[in-house]
Amino acid sequence: MYPKESTWNISFAGCGFLGVYHIGVASCLQERAPFLVANARHIYGASAGALTATALVTGACLGDAGANIIEVSKEARKRFLGPLHPSFNLVKIIRLCLSKTLPDNGHELAAGRLGISLTRVSDGENVILSEFNSKEELIQANVCSTFIPVYCGLIPPTLQGVRYVDGGISDNLPLYELKNTITVSPFSGESDICPQDSSTNIHELRVTNTSIQFNLRNLYRLSKALFPPEPMVLREMCKQGYRDGLRFLRRNGLLHRPSPLPPLGPEKPPEGPEPEDAEAQADERQMEENGTMAAVDDHILEHLPARLNEALLEACVERKDLLTTISNMLPIRLATAMMTPYTLPLESAVSFTIRLLEWLPDVPEDIRWMKEQTGSICQYLVMRAKKKLGGHLSARLADRAELRRTRSLPAVPLTCAGYGDALPAWLRNNLSLAEVVNKWEDYQRQLLLGLFCVNVDLQAPLFPPDALRMKPALPAADPAPASPRP
Repeated sequence: MYPKESTWNISFAGCGFLGVYHIGVASCLQERAPFLVANARHIYGASAGALTATALVTGACLGDAGANIIEVSKEARKRFLGPLHPSFNLVKIIRLCLSKTLPDNGHELAAGRLGISLTRVSDGENVILSEFNSKEELIQANVCSTFIPVYCGLIPPTLQGVRYVDGGISDNLPLYELKNTITVSPFSGESDICPQDSSTNIHELRVTNTSIQFNLRNLYRLSKALFPPEPMVLREMCKQGYRDGLRFLRRNGLLHRPSPLPPLGPEKPPEGPEPEDAEAQADERQMEENGTMAAVDDHILEHLPARLNEALLEACVERKDLLTTISNMLPIRLATAMMTPYTLPLESAVSFTIRLLEWLPDVPEDIRWMKEQTGSICQYLVMRAKKKLGGHLSARLADRAELRRTRSLPAVPLTCAGYGDALPAWLRNNLSLAEVVNKWEDYQRQLLLGLFCVNVDLQAPLFPPDALRMKPALPAADPAPASPRP
């Protein structure tokens, strides 16, 4: 699976509220194979994966990180519209949680090792940010990487003078194509650490470099990425991440290895026994390991690492105060639901006022950016319209020019035989009419040689109607009577 190299990377995929799965995986790697984290060259993350990668690199408490995810999901579930409620400010919550969790020198610990996937607004290109000048800049980078347009707001945040949005839009699994990158994803697929669903469907969906197998369980996970499930479901997802991380370590022989880590690759078989004996011993050893690890997996189903399990249990417990008890009563909940059409506009107005006051310091810069973006969009639309209209007019003019050329330059016979055959017999015998036709043919040849377009209406008669009409012969005048001779 991995090349025999001495360096490797770890990459966490973006997954919204399912980021608690990454907490379980990171906890397993940190507890069961600490050298795998300590000696990793780079640890990348996009969106929610960037939060876990930041906590892993800076040495923040993973239990607190997992508890924060559950607390945020509980706050979102309290509202009628969930995370889309106007009073739910996800960006503000993420900034506050990171300020409490990250150490003061987090930007120094993350410099050069942490890679945060960002999407640049100006051109939509992916940017991997690895250098941070302060803790606030590190927090702002995580905010930019988790900012989903419309879902989190309309104006993208700024980092180092550049506007960025969710990194999962352009690259949801950074450096997944490298063979020495350990990829982590909460969706079953082709990632190194991911759930193993018992589905026979071989179809998969690849979303910005993330492999997602097409099955019902993944559809359920996708639906819960932006709209969180119950706290106990998130806790089970954290356990699932721990189990999948342990399975990966066991499959690659990385459990209880001394540090530093030898090249990532299959271990060489011991020398000495015959091939058949070696295979038999390997099968027996595998059966023993499977039995031992099955017991360990059963133990994990009940218990996570002490600090993580304690934090998750504390986050899942509902507070039993008087106000919470009264609000959870069925009549109160029914009354709240019935009053939603009246309370929602008021809550929206209050939330809008609060956000407007918080937005005041950034108003000039944001208005300038919106003006520039509006001008760019209008310029682009005008250019597209001019291009389309110009092409349409060019095609119309070309068609009319071709039609005019066709009408103006008819095929001219080399001789007057064609005209002669079309004329009546009495005209063919008229020498003066034949001379007129010959002169007309000479005039047309001169026009063809000079490439002039003369609009000749061929439907009009060549000669006036009266010119070719035979005039009735005047009756001969009676001869004057001869005067009688004298």
